[in-house]
Amino acid sequence: MIKFIKSVVAEMKIVAWPDAKQTRKDSSTVIMTSVLYAIFFGVIDLVILELLQLFIF
Repeated sequence: MIKFIKSVVAEMKIVAWPDAKQTRKDSSTVIMTSVLYAIFFGVIDLVILELLQLFIF
């Protein structure tokens, strides 16, 4: 178990972590993409709902 923990610590030391600026950029990209997809699918859902209501009623 100790050998495993030592190898994890050694591996974590060589990981290239992104800086704060890159993290903010990546996070904002993910958030904006999620918002755009939510709007897109919301509009598609609304259109399909209206088309179905035209055929049903």
